[in-house]
Amino acid sequence: MRSSLPARIGTWVVALLVGAVYGLAGTIAHGYELGWFPLGLVLALIGCAALLVSVRLLTADRWAALATGLGMMASTLAFSGKGPGGSVIVPEGPLGTVWTIALPVVVAIVVAWPENLGTTPAGHAASASPAADEPVHGTSGEGRN
Repeated sequence: MRSSLPARIGTWVVALLVGAVYGLAGTIAHGYELGWFPLGLVLALIGCAALLVSVRLLTADRWAALATGLGMMASTLAFSGKGPGGSVIVPEGPLGTVWTIALPVVVAIVVAWPENLGTTPAGHAASASPAADEPVHGTSGEGRN
């Protein structure tokens, strides 16, 4: 059952705002390295991917996941340029490039993922298992010693 249009639009707005917060957090944290390991980038991608997947699964609406991803990408774009004081959050380098490219790729994968992956159509369910049409016998303990 689908929700009403105002409820869906409200969901999209909230998803956009939450995505913007996660995108901002990922944009700020992606540059953190623990020795040679890009810990900030890995955690930012895992966090954003987890949010996108959870929004997609909980709302069963790819538009809500798209709104979340657009919020992430918009905040990344807004905070990637030079600030008023000349500071840059996403410096030009390998981590910044990976973050800028990987986030839209993750969004595209989650939004484009098929809804019914691995399920069979309702008409084919009976033919997949021939015993499905037979009644279950002996469930009340009949015939047991």
